[in-house]
Amino acid sequence: MLTQVAEGVLVHRSELLQNNTVVVQGRAGVLLVDPGITGAEMGCLANDLRESSRSVVAGFSTHPDWDHVLWHAELGEAPRYGTARCAAFMRDLRSNADWKARVVEGLPPEIAEDIPLDPFGLITGLPAGTARVPWEGPHVRIIENPAHAPGHAALLIEERRVLVAGDMLSDVFIPMLDDWNSTNDPIEEYLTGLRLLEDVADDVDVLIPGHGSVGGPDQVRARIDQDRAYVHALRDARDPSDPRIGPSAAPGWEWVSDIHAGQARSLARRRERDATPR
Repeated sequence: MLTQVAEGVLVHRSELLQNNTVVVQGRAGVLLVDPGITGAEMGCLANDLRESSRSVVAGFSTHPDWDHVLWHAELGEAPRYGTARCAAFMRDLRSNADWKARVVEGLPPEIAEDIPLDPFGLITGLPAGTARVPWEGPHVRIIENPAHAPGHAALLIEERRVLVAGDMLSDVFIPMLDDWNSTNDPIEEYLTGLRLLEDVADDVDVLIPGHGSVGGPDQVRARIDQDRAYVHALRDARDPSDPRIGPSAAPGWEWVSDIHAGQARSLARRRERDATPR
């Protein structure tokens, strides 16, 4: 079901991971951001759009995680954009002969058979430095940042004062670092991403995270501060006091504590590696 959160901006939420698909009304049709996550849910979304006489004229993937590069045949054949790094990541993945098997291995088993794979990750990369999504509708500013995943981007729908945060500023997920590359600094990259979102915080009345609840203007800086406090605790090897993990986690989301434990172990290994004389 589509829910309006601002003028010309609607959200369709998935059941399993509370993914927020964002629909932005333009002059000739809609921009669809991060549609997901099951085939049934995307079919429902397509039906909702048809019943409201909205056609999809463009798509955008905020980053290359599996649940943000999905599509469904009923959504049509509109161009699907992403940052250059996001698109390159997906091209590299799809270039492997066994790419479908690799993707399926990373899917939640309870929905693996209901994920359409043929259109998976078919993203058109925008040239590096592209400032706006190319479509006929409200200006949608691209805020590419190094937090979370290669080519991660938030979107600011300027005329509607709406921030689509990608996989940041969630009330159910802790910050998840881009910790797969042993040569990067995932802590500083995430803090950089938060600073870039903080730069536009005063221009935002509605916050849409990739997962979880939509927030009002009072939530933008509050969630930035909460994410920053968590990242600082990871950096300093402290136990974070964060309601998204531990006994205070939302019902059904207790497993987020496992993500935290894994990140803490990974950063501890990095510290040991960096402290070892070479």
